[in-house]
Amino acid sequence: MKALQSGTKSRHIPVTMSDTSTPTPVIEIRDLHKSYGPLEVLKGVSLTAPRGHVVSLIGSSGSGKSTLLRCCNLLENSQQGEIMFMGEPVRWKGQGLARMPADRAQVTRIRTQLSMVFQQFNLWAHMTILQNVMESPITVLGQNPAEVEARARKLLAKVGIADKADAWPAQLSGGQQQRAAIARALCMEPKALLFDEPTSALDPELQQEVVKVIKDLAAEHRTMILVTHDMRLAADVSDHVVFLHQGRVEEEGPPDQVFGAPRTERLRQFLSATMAV
Repeated sequence: MKALQSGTKSRHIPVTMSDTSTPTPVIEIRDLHKSYGPLEVLKGVSLTAPRGHVVSLIGSSGSGKSTLLRCCNLLENSQQGEIMFMGEPVRWKGQGLARMPADRAQVTRIRTQLSMVFQQFNLWAHMTILQNVMESPITVLGQNPAEVEARARKLLAKVGIADKADAWPAQLSGGQQQRAAIARALCMEPKALLFDEPTSALDPELQQEVVKVIKDLAAEHRTMILVTHDMRLAADVSDHVVFLHQGRVEEEGPPDQVFGAPRTERLRQFLSATMAV
C-alpha cells in the first residue's frame, strides 16, 4: 500500500481552551444506532465536528457513511443515541423503530443551519441557477430578495460559475451543477456543510472542479462533514478522518495517522484496495 500524504499540514486549527471548559462542537453524535427493520446499519457510532474543522467519513459501500450523514441532518430517524447541534440535544419521543423527533420546530431550525450537498445535485429543473441558489433563504428564512440575490451572485462567482446565473440546470455540466448546489448550500449561511459523495457522480475531469471548491472552503475553516471515496481529497482537507466498517467506527484519527500509519488490518486492506484503483 502506498502512503497517502496530506497536502495541507497547516489545516489544523489551534483551539484555545481554559482549564474548566472546551469549545462546544457544532455537531456531536453519541452512540448512534440506526436500523431499517431488522437490518442494523449503524451500531453505536460516535462523532464530533468541532467548529472550523473538516471531518471525513470513509469506508466501503454499505458501511453506514451516508446513513450517518442523513441522521446528522435529521433526514433519517435513529433508534438510539444522542445528536447535539451547538450543544443543544435533539428531543425525541417514542422508542426503537418508533422513535422520532419530538419537536418539529427544533428539527426545522437545525436543518436550516446544516446545509447538505447531495451526490446527484438535486437542483430544481424548473428554476434558473440563480433562482435555485436564492430559493431557500427567501422561502424558508424569509430573507429580503434583493439581499439574497446579491449574496447568491457573489457565491456563484466564488464557485466559478457567475456566468451561468441565468442558465437552466440541464444546460450545465455535472461539475457546474454540483458547484451550483454548493453555492445553494452556502447561501443559507449554515453553521456546517454536509457533503454526501459530492464527486462520485462526475467524470474525473469534472471532479477536479468540485474538489477545488471543497478545498477552498476547507481553507476558509468551514465546518464540514464529508462522505467521500476520494482518499486524496480526504487526506488533503480533513482535520479528522473516521473509517466506518459494518456500521461501527473501526478507526479514526488525523489524516496523517489514518492514511500513513493505519492501526487495524481492515483499514490497511481498505486503503490497499482503494489506492490500487
